[in-house]
Amino acid sequence: MSVGAGRRFERVRYDKRDHIAWVTMDRPEVLNAMDRRMHEELAEVWDDVEADDEIRAAVLTGAGERAFSVGEDLKERARLAEAGPLPTTFGSRGRPGHPRLTDRFSLSKPVVARVHGYALGGGFELVLACDIAVVSTEAVFALPEARLGLVPGAGGVFRLPRQLPQKVALGHLLTGRRLDAATALKYGLVNEVVPVAELDGCVAGWVADLLRAAPLSLRAIKQAAMRSLDLPLEEAFTASYPWEERRRHSLDSVEGVRAFAEKRDPVWTSR
Repeated sequence: MSVGAGRRFERVRYDKRDHIAWVTMDRPEVLNAMDRRMHEELAEVWDDVEADDEIRAAVLTGAGERAFSVGEDLKERARLAEAGPLPTTFGSRGRPGHPRLTDRFSLSKPVVARVHGYALGGGFELVLACDIAVVSTEAVFALPEARLGLVPGAGGVFRLPRQLPQKVALGHLLTGRRLDAATALKYGLVNEVVPVAELDGCVAGWVADLLRAAPLSLRAIKQAAMRSLDLPLEEAFTASYPWEERRRHSLDSVEGVRAFAEKRDPVWTSR
């Protein structure tokens, strides 16, 4: 089901322009805290991003000048906790918006995180789940769940040790200590750090580079890279990657090298 370009939800802004999906968490008055309604809307958006073949990549960001997202809406969480424990600790099974981006492992298109201000708790987990992260010098990251009697159940407890040295990751997981943008860049958690005035231009540069690539190549590369992470190298070479099979038999696989030989820009058809 396509939700259409320019549809305005209650909690999310979703626009599709020039082959890019622009997804904005839109609760700036509460630093883009994610409640059940936002999760439901985001699930509908990610379904559409995957289904719409005109979309080649997505950019995820937060509204306002203070935060990408501070994670779960804890006021709502406190009310819901009175009814008992959540259906699951890790992931979103049995919860509104399942599967959320943090456990939507079949999303084949690249997602760029545009981060300014706070990315805390579930907000940081969203950044960890994105493929590329472009952040302002004022970005701040943390997983403070241990201080709240919680755990980073949207993947932070799993992804951070995969993306940081183990002791560094455990130090942040166990204490909730914050990382500034420079530290995140040093450890490779983000791709680029720029002043906030340059953030949109930097994101535009990454988007332009993604649009130069063949859409099927993007999907094949992402799927192969992510599915093979935990495979021995020999098995990675022989595993099955459906998007690579589609790319390998596509017209685009011929168009790219032909355009190079003819010294022209390729015309991608995703066929």
